[in-house]
Amino acid sequence: MSSAAGAVSWVEGASGSGHDVDHLPMAVVVGAGGTPYVGVRVGDLVLDLGRLTGDPVHAAPSLGPFLARGPALWASTRASVVEALTDPGRRARVEPLLAPVADVAALLPFEVADYVDFYCSRQHATNVGRLFRPDAADPLPEAWRRLPIGYHGRAGTVVVSGTDVRRPRGQRPSYGPTEELDLEAELGFVVGAPSVHGTPVPTTAFRDHVFGVTLLNDWSARDVQAFEYRPLGPFLGKSFATSISGWVTPLAALEAARVPLPGQDPPPPAHLAVAEPAGYDVAVEVVVDGEVVSRPPYAATYWSPAQMLAHLTANGASLRTGDLYASGTISGDAPDQVGSLLELHRGERFLPDGAEVVLRASAPGALGGRITLGEVTGRVLPALTD
Repeated sequence: MSSAAGAVSWVEGASGSGHDVDHLPMAVVVGAGGTPYVGVRVGDLVLDLGRLTGDPVHAAPSLGPFLARGPALWASTRASVVEALTDPGRRARVEPLLAPVADVAALLPFEVADYVDFYCSRQHATNVGRLFRPDAADPLPEAWRRLPIGYHGRAGTVVVSGTDVRRPRGQRPSYGPTEELDLEAELGFVVGAPSVHGTPVPTTAFRDHVFGVTLLNDWSARDVQAFEYRPLGPFLGKSFATSISGWVTPLAALEAARVPLPGQDPPPPAHLAVAEPAGYDVAVEVVVDGEVVSRPPYAATYWSPAQMLAHLTANGASLRTGDLYASGTISGDAPDQVGSLLELHRGERFLPDGAEVVLRASAPGALGGRITLGEVTGRVLPALTD
């Protein structure tokens, strides 16, 4: 249960909003003063966490030092913020530490150490398999139901929401600008506490290492991807840009959103077994040029984030502070629940230059309403000319 359960904030406009004290997402923001600081959003305001706590870890220009300290500090910090924002007796001291969210810009919230993207929606994997391998008897790869399939992306091309994305070039098979630029609506999971190299992380330790969740757009050049992906999987078709929100929603804010997985057949091996509820009820919206084109449900995703983490480390690979791993495209059963244009338009329509993509999401909160995750935006720029 969130420490915010039953609490009422004195911050005007916070109660009942998507940024009530049951949410409290964190970001690195910069305002008129020009110095980045760690902020916590409540209502339409941002709390300067370093000035509230006096702890230097909260005054750093990155969430990294805070994330590295682990779940005990995560929990105590959250409890301190809830208390500060709900105790009327502290209002006079805390209110000067708040700034309008419209007056600050959210930066890339942490230095991305490693980036791994999974492929965990059965519906998405089936849809893409039918499009890319139409002659295959089974559209899913042989191992798909037995482990969470993923690939390593490039940490250096993860960008914060609002960053323009230039149309990439690649071989398809001739070399040139992609003609099939796509979006992928995903959730990203942010690792805080590192692990020991050589020691796998069990599914039961998921919350010991993962701090929170961010919306993520895995931009994709489908024609490049289709030409290059056999036998080793995606590479340049994916590595040019991945957009994340500047705001990270703590896992603690998603306790009320936990739901059982849709069912796994065959049962996963022992090291990937999870206690239910292991999924999350996060409702996503995909908006292209102001029009909602799809509403993917994360609750339909086959493999859980705890299983992704366990598989990622099953061979002894270690976690580092700032590791980011993504769910893969989120798709549901209905035609308007797919998380990519490839599925939505069956490979016939993609993103033109100038298109603006916005991902939004919400989830049940501990106070009975819904929390609103930080959105992800990006506009497509033309390819560079020769």
